[in-house]
Amino acid sequence: MVAAPGQAGLLLIISGPSGAGKSTIAHEIEKRLGGIFSVSVTTRAKTNKDVEGRDYHFVDRGEFERLKAAGEFLESAEVFGNMYGTPRTPVDQAVAAGRLMILEIDVQGGEQVKAKMPQALAVFILPPSEAELLRRLRDRGRDTEEVIQKRFAKAQAEVARAKAGKTYDRYVVNVDLEKAIAEVAEAIRARMGGG
Repeated sequence: MVAAPGQAGLLLIISGPSGAGKSTIAHEIEKRLGGIFSVSVTTRAKTNKDVEGRDYHFVDRGEFERLKAAGEFLESAEVFGNMYGTPRTPVDQAVAAGRLMILEIDVQGGEQVKAKMPQALAVFILPPSEAELLRRLRDRGRDTEEVIQKRFAKAQAEVARAKAGKTYDRYVVNVDLEKAIAEVAEAIRARMGGG
């Protein structure tokens, strides 16, 4: 989706707990509205499956710290000993060009980005209920019950933090995937002037 001539694009911050469907919704928005995904910078080691510039931009810790000190990140965090950051320049360029830039990020990152770019549209994807979220986490079939319970506790904390804060403009309950996608798309169109 491209904004009307002379209008800025939009940064979409999309967050939600594991199992709520945020990745599926984000990728459908990308396909349907022609959005661009923000590619994070990381110090994590590149795997054989990773593609530089598509999955991440891979740098060493020294380069990451240099970029951070220079104010190049909209947000950054350390996760399991690796650094991750959202580069500001591609976001600014996409928005200036009238494009939809999609940033799928956790609540802490969403708070940092929204503080720097208050004009961003921040959407939080919610599961229909805690019981349904727990069912979805179990149905993935990827984790032990202990890991599922840790993910569930983290999800509950994330939902509580998102609801308590002032970061998110819209909360979308993902009961029906198509309706949830349509609700996010409508919020984007409203912000971008119908584009």
